[in-house]
Amino acid sequence: MLEGFDISDSDIDIAGKQTRMEVAYGSGDGDEELTAVVAKREAELGTIFDQSYKQWEGILGPRWMRNYSIYRHHVYGIFTSKGHRYYHPFVRLTILVIFLASLAPIPLLFFSSLLPGQDGDFLSKMWGINRYNLWGQVLGYFPRNLCMWPLLTALVVGGMISDDRKNGTSALYFSRPINRFDYTIMKYLSVFAILGFVIVFSYFAYYTSAIVFRGESWAYLVDTLPIFLSGIIAGIILVMTYTSLGLALSSISQSRFFAAIGFLSIIYGTKIIALLIEMQFDTTIMYILSPYDCLAHFGQFLLGLDLNYEHPLGFSVISLIFMNVISVGILVSRVSSMEVTRE
Repeated sequence: MLEGFDISDSDIDIAGKQTRMEVAYGSGDGDEELTAVVAKREAELGTIFDQSYKQWEGILGPRWMRNYSIYRHHVYGIFTSKGHRYYHPFVRLTILVIFLASLAPIPLLFFSSLLPGQDGDFLSKMWGINRYNLWGQVLGYFPRNLCMWPLLTALVVGGMISDDRKNGTSALYFSRPINRFDYTIMKYLSVFAILGFVIVFSYFAYYTSAIVFRGESWAYLVDTLPIFLSGIIAGIILVMTYTSLGLALSSISQSRFFAAIGFLSIIYGTKIIALLIEMQFDTTIMYILSPYDCLAHFGQFLLGLDLNYEHPLGFSVISLIFMNVISVGILVSRVSSMEVTRE
């Protein structure tokens, strides 16, 4: 062992005067004469391509085609995500369950038509065509407006605009010949079409099935057509109100959960508060804050039913108008403030 160094005698090559480390790494004689061999290849200059922006000189597609692509992206995504908006399989399954549940009265209507019965009996009142049944197909509280319609709206509007804000898709939209007005209208129509297909179509299917299963005459069809059209109007107003509220919430935040939970909170929260105030103070005036109760109140008027709210009908109508105007105003304002960059 050399004094002062942690090196043993076996680590030194006494004869060659080189340590094993030097031998291993070639740090001895001849190392100075080594030269690096570099592959020699004639350098070639790369081609410089012109990558400057060239304006499109062709013919742009018509305005309706550009707008339809937004509509198709969201509506067709319910059926297939290939090339369209992605909906989680659970969301698709829930929408399918809601749609099938909305059609559940039709088989019951068919079975009731097979049993003997006359106008005015229990089966006719439950499954026939009358003002109460048609009102209930659209505005009945349980299960439609307690579970089905609010949940359907929350699932559809959740990421309708908030995903564009979060993922920067708005930059893709607005950097192309799509203005903010068209963008807003197409988003609105996309939600309106999905909700309308489930709500209004199920109502239409119930009415036509009742006519066919019971073998009603053309005279019966003419007699019941006014209340049927009144129900259609009530359904359209419901879809329009839920669409306005949902899209306004979706445009505020980048989170789809904020829009969904916020919408459900408004629908259920205002209903519960109004109910508690009615129980405590015996007044229905606070129901003007509830979107559902305003719709139910106006729907009762449209279908000629007895009004079960004490406050004037005009209060509910004004409240509905106010809800839609404010919601659309928020939606337009938020879309107008969206930058052509990722937020």
